[in-house]
Amino acid sequence: MEIIEIKNLVKRFPMGKGEFTALRGVDLNFGKGEFAGLIGPSGSGKTTLLNIIGSLDVPTEGSVTVLGRAIGKLNQKEAAQLRKESLGFIFQSYNLLQVHTVYENVEFPLLLLKLNVTERKKMIMDALEWVGLTDKVQSKPPQLSGGECQRVAIARAMVKRPSLVLADEPTANLDAANSHNILKMMENLNQELNTTFLFATHDEKVINYLHRKIFLLDGKVDNEEIIRNH
Repeated sequence: MEIIEIKNLVKRFPMGKGEFTALRGVDLNFGKGEFAGLIGPSGSGKTTLLNIIGSLDVPTEGSVTVLGRAIGKLNQKEAAQLRKESLGFIFQSYNLLQVHTVYENVEFPLLLLKLNVTERKKMIMDALEWVGLTDKVQSKPPQLSGGECQRVAIARAMVKRPSLVLADEPTANLDAANSHNILKMMENLNQELNTTFLFATHDEKVINYLHRKIFLLDGKVDNEEIIRNH
């Protein structure tokens, strides 16, 4: 089942008196349960592509359909609804609320959904169990290590069991050991819950875990590799 369909996607940004073309005719499809990455140097278009898939931006030309919704045709409210219900985001900066506990940080996306306290608590504790942080429920981000903060960010992204998780350089601020643990954890969640993961990265540590690698260069798909032995 295709959950992302990208056809002849072009994205241009105004720049001075002219414009900059970030994506040039990209065609890609992603099925349910993939563990894939957009790989390329800075300026290759990977973050722009991730942002459009995440409905944070819209195509200039072409189409992007995510979970049956045409991104370019959604109004702001509909785009927010798609993100709220079906997408999880993990960034390189953890974006945690510093004055709130781990529990409250993970609860945050659930407050936008109509769930009672008991349902929320079960989902939060499940997510913290996935990332091995049930003992840190009452801690606040300043009391945690970088690796633990990123695990909280993953729990927050996964708590509503989204169909699709978008991760932009999720291990950029972590050392090799922490990166390995985080990536293994995401790979396990991918297999356990059949959640689709899509990364934007140029980090070798991440690239080694991917089951499908899409190489971008100058806003175009340059090459693609599928790893069969995962």
